[in-house]
This record gives sequence, C-alpha cells and structure tokens, in this order.
Amino acid sequence: MSRLILIDAPIDDAAQIPLLTRHLDRDSLDSDEGEVLFERAGHNTHDVQRNTHKYFSYEEAVDEAGFGFFHGILLVVCGWANASDAVEILCVSFLLPTARCDLNLSSSDMGFLTASIFLGMMVGGYLWGYLADQRGRQKVLVISLTVNGVFGALASFAPWFWLFLILRFISGIGVGGSIPVIFSYFSEFQPRLKRGAMISALATFWMAGNILAAGLAWLVIPQTWLHFGLGGLDFQSWRVFVVLCSVPSLTSALIFKLAMPESPRFLMEAGLETEALLVFRRMFAFNNRGSLKTFPVRRLIVSSEKTERETRSSGTCTQRLFNLLKQGLAPIRQLFVGELASRSTCLVFIFYCISFGYYGLWMWFPELLKRAEDGGSPCANASRLQSLDNQSCYPVKTAVYMEGFLTAASSLPGNIFTILLMDVIGGKVLLLCSSSTW
Repeated sequence: MSRLILIDAPIDDAAQIPLLTRHLDRDSLDSDEGEVLFERAGHNTHDVQRNTHKYFSYEEAVDEAGFGFFHGILLVVCGWANASDAVEILCVSFLLPTARCDLNLSSSDMGFLTASIFLGMMVGGYLWGYLADQRGRQKVLVISLTVNGVFGALASFAPWFWLFLILRFISGIGVGGSIPVIFSYFSEFQPRLKRGAMISALATFWMAGNILAAGLAWLVIPQTWLHFGLGGLDFQSWRVFVVLCSVPSLTSALIFKLAMPESPRFLMEAGLETEALLVFRRMFAFNNRGSLKTFPVRRLIVSSEKTERETRSSGTCTQRLFNLLKQGLAPIRQLFVGELASRSTCLVFIFYCISFGYYGLWMWFPELLKRAEDGGSPCANASRLQSLDNQSCYPVKTAVYMEGFLTAASSLPGNIFTILLMDVIGGKVLLLCSSSTW
C-alpha cells in the first residue's frame, strides 16, 4: 500500500541537501511496496494528488528533473575522468624517446609497449561493461579508475621492460572499463533534447587530456636534473612523468567514491525505485536552487531485474561461472541479430578505422619526431640506436614535446564545432564531414 509522506521542513532545506553523494537516505523514502509519495505541507498539494497514481518512465522522470547546474558539475567530474583516460593512454607515447634508452627498447619492444594498454582495454571493455550492468556504473567507475591509476603509477618503478609491459597491460584493463562506462553513466543523467550536445561536450575532455599529457611531458621529461636514486633504480624524469599521469585517474576515482550518485537509469532497471527517486529529487533541487517548485514525480516504472539477478546467482560454482559468461556475451550477441546486425557491423568497422588512424599516428608521433630531430629517418629501425651512455636519448630535446603539444591543441576547433552543431545537423553528417577531412 502506498503511503503519503508529509515533509514540514521549509522548501529551502531540500535545495541544501548535498546532491552529489552516493549515500542514499533510505529511511526518508521507505515504502512497503516500493511506491513512494512525497508532499511538502502547504506547497503544490494539488500537483502531488494529481500525480499520485501516475507512473513515470525513465525518460519522463529525467526530463522532469530539468537541466542546469547539476549537469554542469557532472560534465566537469565526468570530463576529468575522461581526460584521465586520455592521459594514461598517451603517456607511453611521450616517454618512448627517453625511456627506450633506460629500458633498452628496440622498435619491436616499443610496438609491444604501445599495444599493451590497448590489449588491456579489450579485456577490460568486456569485463567492466558487464559488471556495470550488474553492479552499477558508479561502483565500476571507482574500481576501474583506481586500477588504471594504481598500476599506471606502479609502472614507473619497474626496472625491467617485461615488468613495465605487464603493469601497463593491467592499467589498460582499468582504462577499458572507465572509457565506455563514463559515457553511459554521463548520458543517463541527460534529458533527451540535450543528450547529443552534452555527450559531444564530454568528448572534448579527451582532447583536454591530450593537451594535458603533452604539456606535462613538455614540462617534466626534459628536466633531466629531476631524478634520484631509489635503491638500485635510477628514477629519471620520465618516471616522474609516469607517476604524474596517474594522478588524474586516482583523483577521479576519489571524487566518484565520495560525491557522485549512482545512475538513476541503472537503479530503475535494478528495481530500486526509492533510490532512483532520491537521485531525481536531488537533481531537481540542484537545478532549481532558490525556486519553490517541488519535484512532481512520485512513482516510477521500474523493472523486476533485481529479482532475476538474485535467481541467477544460485547454483554451483561451475553453473554460476557459466551463467556469468553467458550473460556477459548475451548483449554483444544481440548487437548482431536482426535489424541491428548491419548497423552494428558498419559502426564497428568505422570505429576500427578511426582508432587505427588516430592511435596509429598519435602513439608514434613523439618517437618519429625524435628520430627526425636527430637527423635520421622516421622509418628507420631503432633496434641499434641505443648506446651504453644513452647519447641518443640525452640531453632531451624539448622540440619533440612542443610539437606534440601543438598537435594536441589543433583538435580544439573541431571539438567546439561538434558541440555547437551536434543537435543541429546530426551525428551522421558530422561523422561524414570529420572523416572526410582526414
């Protein structure tokens, strides 16, 4: 049976409740059947009674929550996490011109090193994507960003190439979770009419991460005086750079852990109506600060997924493992069935080509520029370029990192253009035009 909860506190008190928090006040939203009704004494009584028996879908509820200050904060927080992934990926490309001497890297070794983080991302993408649908977006972001930052920082202490390679691979597993999940998490707070532009705005932080990585490399790596002995390890400036590149991921994980709520869409799909209502109410309060309005939604259309998950968790260990694998592959299979098959195939091919061209150049730009600065051919095999006194790496030339910084900054106009026109001309036209300019 539904209950009508009277809240006599002044209207301004609700706006002062911290919105960006993961700790949900269940007591204030307790209901015998998951149907929660709110009324503020003396305010909007008629609206409450009118919406008492109406169930709102996710899209209707997120539209009622409005668009405003909350989404600005969400953009900054998720954008910083997105930038941290870009920094961690591009970190390797900027340290190659110097680290190749300290780690005695050949051209093939450098190729394995740049590929290691992407192999980790392939593994992490499947693992974290499934867990995000089962355990929640916010929890997965905290763990994946932590894995990314911790193992990325540990790689700076690796004295051998093989250990550095393994640690970068594990760091890539964390990146593979945070990149796709951050976009899902972010989009599930956005109203329909703002979703395209806001996702484009979030993507611009990837460019900001590129600029940050290039700027850090420019400032830190050429400072060869910035080194110290750590046991038998000579902690060079490029190792300091690797540690600094892990800071954005670790700070993002901390922010999500302490301040960010779970996705309301996930909560509704998990059957957690009271928790979803609380997130929507806090979004509404943040977006309507100083207003006397109250959130009009009282009941949500939720699924019975929570009961299904509890049923799936039963059985022997082997059965649970088999069910886990089956459930993890099921969403991928669905993308290539029926009408979605041709569209998914085209999108996979397009994304592969874009990634091949983008990362194929970006990950090697600093090393190729370094070879050109040394007067050699960028296509030459570097297996025999190292010398015992590291003359081919030291002193570090700043021109390589300055050119990388300018290359990263050159994508700024395109990102601004995309934000302004995404909801005007559509993503298909923008994708066609941007791909044609390559």
